Amino acid sequence: MTVAWHDNAPIYRQLRDRVVAMILDGVLKQGDTLPSVRQVAADFQLNPITVSKAYQELVDESLVEKRRGLGMYVTEGARDLLLRNERQRFLREEWPLLRERLQRLGLSIDDLLRARSGQGETE
Repeated sequence: MTVAWHDNAPIYRQLRDRVVAMILDGVLKQGDTLPSVRQVAADFQLNPITVSKAYQELVDESLVEKRRGLGMYVTEGARDLLLRNERQRFLREEWPLLRERLQRLGLSIDDLLRARSGQGETE
């Protein structure tokens, strides 16, 4: 599998975000083992220090735990914690910008729902 890393964020942060997305999407569930640092480094052609830094952020956020000699595991309640935190972050950081853009474009909730259901664009 090839991964396209982008320049707007450090690679360790992008890797952390990929693991977070996998937890939110249910691909990784509580108790699941994360691939080893060496395996991820080899698969994505990354420096193991980069992978370790991403994993350490997940540990610091209590999303995964280190089990000495066994590896890294998704913690109990990680998905619920992520949902709470990501919802708060969205409402605090992203929603105000999105709301402002919607107002600037003159789009309503009904317009968005129509567009989502494929009923066409607004005039």
